[in-house]
Amino acid sequence: MYSANYQLSFQYYLFFLSKVKSHIVPIADIQAWCLMPNHFHFLIATNEKSCEPINERHRPNVQLLSKNIGTILSAYTKGLNKEIGRRGYLFSHNTKAKCLSGVNDPRYTITCFFYIHQNPLNARLCNDLVNWEFSSHLDFANLRNGTIVNKKLAYELINFDKDNFEAQCLYSLNEKCLDSIW
Repeated sequence: MYSANYQLSFQYYLFFLSKVKSHIVPIADIQAWCLMPNHFHFLIATNEKSCEPINERHRPNVQLLSKNIGTILSAYTKGLNKEIGRRGYLFSHNTKAKCLSGVNDPRYTITCFFYIHQNPLNARLCNDLVNWEFSSHLDFANLRNGTIVNKKLAYELINFDKDNFEAQCLYSLNEKCLDSIW
């Protein structure tokens, strides 16, 4: 799961998502995502391609997924700076990644999945999750046919009730799992 803090203006969400489509979707399977005004979340299943080592002079043995996330953040910063006539860093160095495959609690991954989708509601950005279009919630609720998430793999790996997704998405999350997310 990836998360980074930054101020993302609503008008730039689509630009950010276009970078995700070109740099992450071809090399990894996104299970869930949500863009917020000041951070983002992605639940990603890696594969051989995304874990491929990229040997760079200044960063030896970096994996392709990590490099591409850095490319997205850099491209977004450059594009936004150019558009609004500013200079300098947009991101601090606090993008985080947590490997979920070694977590012993089987509820942890599903907690992360629903935590990502509940973010806009918990932040009071909307009263109903279907009103926040910058999340994979609409894809799993079958209200949009998005091309960023791999729904089939998400159903297999996360094992949630796809027929009752809307109701399940509103369940209270396990506090113990939530406390250990970061």
